[in-house]
Amino acid sequence: MQIDAGLELGPSSLTEALFESVRKRIVNGDIAQGERVTEVRLATEYNVARPTAKACVERLTALGLLRRTAHKTAVVPTLDEAEIRDLFFSRITIERAAVSALALAGAVPAAATKAQIAIEFAARDRQFANQVEADIAFHSALVTGVGSRRLARMHELIIGEVQLTMGHYQAHRTADPTTVAQEHAAILDAIKDGDPDRAGEHLNYHLEQAQGRLLTSLAKAVVT
Repeated sequence: MQIDAGLELGPSSLTEALFESVRKRIVNGDIAQGERVTEVRLATEYNVARPTAKACVERLTALGLLRRTAHKTAVVPTLDEAEIRDLFFSRITIERAAVSALALAGAVPAAATKAQIAIEFAARDRQFANQVEADIAFHSALVTGVGSRRLARMHELIIGEVQLTMGHYQAHRTADPTTVAQEHAAILDAIKDGDPDRAGEHLNYHLEQAQGRLLTSLAKAVVT
């Protein structure tokens, strides 16, 4: 798999293109859990220089989409039930703080509204991959919309693992496609109405439902 040779990319844009391609392959399960992702592999598959491949591996590792083993080989991690519960505990803590702050100001981030429209189209067209991307964009927009660099950094530390679990276990597929869109809309309405308690409650419910679907999918995968 190679980046289109017809594109003339500078070093920074080449690194970004490589990162996005590998990220999507991991999230969509094309690169499976437990699979090794080395600099040599990426340099060979994408015909890029080793430093570019190394930068990509390091960034994916920092975001939790890859994990270093004892021998320092980067692999796609497999999260167990305890890790997933811890992931959602952290996620709810961060995102509830974000939606409460937004609701106090009655400010709905434009990026969140844009992502919500994308989610509704993806749900209508039954495009799972697009729904996952739009879902991540929606939640990231809520956090960055607060304007706190530290809060955004904390969220960035866990969002890679969130993407990983969504892609590998495909828990979205176990719910009606419109469910996520409706739950998101309720969060946005509460923010717009300036009601931090209601915004937090809708956020909690939404993420608890997501966690439940994910743990059910994990249990089925373990049995299989």
